Amino acid sequence: MTTPLRFAAIGIDHRHIYGMAANMIAAGAEFVGWWTEGHPEPEAGFIKRFPDVPRVASADVLLNDPDIDFIVLSGVPKDRAGWAIKAMEAGKDVVSDKPGCTTTEQLGALRETVAKTGRIWSVSFSERFEVPAATRAAELVAEGAIGRVIQTIGVGPHRLNRPTRPDWFFDRAAYGGILTDIASHQIDQFLFFTGAKDAEITMANVANYANPDDPGLQDFGEVALKSDNAHGYIRVDWYTPDALPTWGDGRLTILGTEGYIELRKYVDVGHEGTDHVILVNGTRCERIDASDAGLPYFGRLLDDFRTRGESAMSQDHVFKVCELALQAQAMAEKGAQ
Repeated sequence: MTTPLRFAAIGIDHRHIYGMAANMIAAGAEFVGWWTEGHPEPEAGFIKRFPDVPRVASADVLLNDPDIDFIVLSGVPKDRAGWAIKAMEAGKDVVSDKPGCTTTEQLGALRETVAKTGRIWSVSFSERFEVPAATRAAELVAEGAIGRVIQTIGVGPHRLNRPTRPDWFFDRAAYGGILTDIASHQIDQFLFFTGAKDAEITMANVANYANPDDPGLQDFGEVALKSDNAHGYIRVDWYTPDALPTWGDGRLTILGTEGYIELRKYVDVGHEGTDHVILVNGTRCERIDASDAGLPYFGRLLDDFRTRGESAMSQDHVFKVCELALQAQAMAEKGAQ
């Protein structure tokens, strides 16, 4: 029997830590400890979900423990790259919440550290890796159900939930900007579903339309990008209305030369449940319940930690997503000046 890999968490400032930790446990890893600075808002929910996992007095306790194989990070975004570098230098692999870094300097340091240490630095793009509908869509694309993919249109609306947000949420330097942060999900999906290794940002905009009292918050963003054989458009925002029964109506349309797929990930008004996949091609026009399609990223990543493979996601892909998100953010902010 294979000995379970053991992991610890550093930073629980974003609720994404709930899904990251739970899915690692479900894939067979053992959660053995955590540390965070202060008492961030997700702490009560975190302890409720993982009551038997001990909090330690210092992150160094976790980094210096030779029996811990990898670290998951969901602290304040601006701090994640620094902790990832410390963890890799301590011999640990790393799974970071997105954004994995907030500046080009941080990305460069991460590249150098991965090259120097040989460790794996992965970013958990939850809008693909924690969405069974995305798993099913990947299977359909691989089967050739819509021919060659030539475009994706991804939208990532979010609910502001102002009363629960910490100060860093409204600090541009702390969260990295709306395109660095949220749009990294859609950039990941563009590269993955089109099979592109690189892309060019052709348009990028950010704005604050609805929250003038919080000048550090960007509540709207959009990006257009293209590769050698595909095009993409992305819109992200903090405008989800209160009546919607979930945090956001995230959608992805994948256009192929022989059909299209639409993912209505978290809600489809008028229909029950989540993970709705709509497939239209030359012989099929149907709605697919993809809720049982599974989340293979987490199990594959554990295998990669053992074998030093890239079955979950290549290291080049992770770097490219972050690079493009930072390029889009810079273009948008330069244009807004």
